[in-house]
Amino acid sequence: MARYEASFEIDSKTDSYAARRILEQVYDTIREESQGGWGGSDDADELLREFRTLRDAAKRRRPGRLTITYEQADDAFED
Repeated sequence: MARYEASFEIDSKTDSYAARRILEQVYDTIREESQGGWGGSDDADELLREFRTLRDAAKRRRPGRLTITYEQADDAFED
């Protein structure tokens, strides 16, 4: 399994705003996609709750670090 990671140090108001915008965009995208067919499942609801928590935490402008990890499975999608 391939693993990719990016970290963003948040040590200014500008950095904080950028991190907040990233998380707001991700949350909005997940919310919209979940309403388009795969919403209503426990997995979708849980994912949305988790990203809502991240989004809300980013509203409190404080120093920190945002780390994004993408793990890519070795298997391909089934047709």
